[in-house]
Amino acid sequence: MLRIATVAFVFLGGFVIMVLEMIGVLYLAKDFGGSFYVWTSQIGVILMALSLGYAIGGTLADRFQRTAFLAAPLAIAGIFTFFIPQITPPLINAIIQRHPPGQDISMVWMKLDPAFGSAVIFFLPCFVLAILSPYMIRITARQLDKVGMISGLIYAASTAGSIGGVFVSGYIFIDYLTVTAIFRAMGVLVLILAGLALAMDFWLGGNCKGAAMESKHPDAGCKSPDLNARGE
Repeated sequence: MLRIATVAFVFLGGFVIMVLEMIGVLYLAKDFGGSFYVWTSQIGVILMALSLGYAIGGTLADRFQRTAFLAAPLAIAGIFTFFIPQITPPLINAIIQRHPPGQDISMVWMKLDPAFGSAVIFFLPCFVLAILSPYMIRITARQLDKVGMISGLIYAASTAGSIGGVFVSGYIFIDYLTVTAIFRAMGVLVLILAGLALAMDFWLGGNCKGAAMESKHPDAGCKSPDLNARGE
């Protein structure tokens, strides 16, 4: 059951990341145009967020070893995503208006301005969501000989969610929802993930590290009596 919850958890995280990446290009295009530079900036910023999130997620999991820790950053990311249409216009205007009016913008800034715009809007939520996969590998893989299988399963689920995000964004969301409504929906979904993190922590019995220390087995964290009985 833990594996099923984890797969759903990271699937939804991957889904939101890709929706933000795809819809984010449309959101940036209204200020920076629809050039290749905008796509390059958006893809590059999201990849940076993912890279940093993966690296930090594993470190945080080793330290805290409980899913409740994820609730606060997910809540912050969810609220930020929900209010992107209200929060970010002044930030984008600051990037655009720093250029003297009436003067041509150099090619360097035509390339870098969309990257700055993408970073101030999408880096935070995508960074937080990237933490989920390595964090949940640490929570779920209770035996060293199962780490490879669990890692593959979790990253496959996250990637499947991203694939779903691409097609749902391009084929459904953009046809039936406004960009603002999409951000609202993704913000709510991230807040649901925050609630799910708390629910999983309650189900697992709280502090996994403490449970592992009491059992005197380092890989015994995050085991519930029900899971042990079934051998999951």
